[in-house]
Amino acid sequence: MGLRRLISCLSAGITGVCFLICVFLFSSCENDLKDVEQISAKKLAVRVDKTTGVTVIYSDSAVVKAKMITPQYLHYKTDKPYIEMQKGVTVIFYDEQQEETSRVTADYAIRRENEKLVELKRNVVATNNRGQTFKSEELIWDEAKGRFISNRLVSITSQGNTLYGTNFWSNQDFSYYEINQATGDLSLTEKQGF
Repeated sequence: MGLRRLISCLSAGITGVCFLICVFLFSSCENDLKDVEQISAKKLAVRVDKTTGVTVIYSDSAVVKAKMITPQYLHYKTDKPYIEMQKGVTVIFYDEQQEETSRVTADYAIRRENEKLVELKRNVVATNNRGQTFKSEELIWDEAKGRFISNRLVSITSQGNTLYGTNFWSNQDFSYYEINQATGDLSLTEKQGF
């Protein structure tokens, strides 16, 4: 009889331990679900201002420097505020005489307000007043430095010649640029020679 009592005490103890483990696991899952709900509620609480048909004018001392046109403008009011242009954007730059110097279009853009950076993505095309066309899948506009940069493949077409490369940067009006790892076929006339 002593052996039967010992076996029943062991099985009762094992059952009790299993019950405690299950209670602990379910209670911890409950806490995790509550945390997830709180995090989700915070994400839903982000304030977004949506505007359609937007034209933004950038000026300095009452002189227009650039104009940005987008069909949809989403302004996210977070700790690190940003503006998203999911339906494309066109940015036009002007000189002191209000003549267009360059134009950039993209299918998508995001502007990080604190960093003063605009990331232009998907089908990015830039043109300058010298007839050159710059194409890439991504260009980053550094507003503070007044330059565009890209670490993605860039093509530059000018007078029938196309140049390809990476690690590209250009000034804001695309009148001066540098490109690394450049390749392409160039046809130069004697007038254009080195």
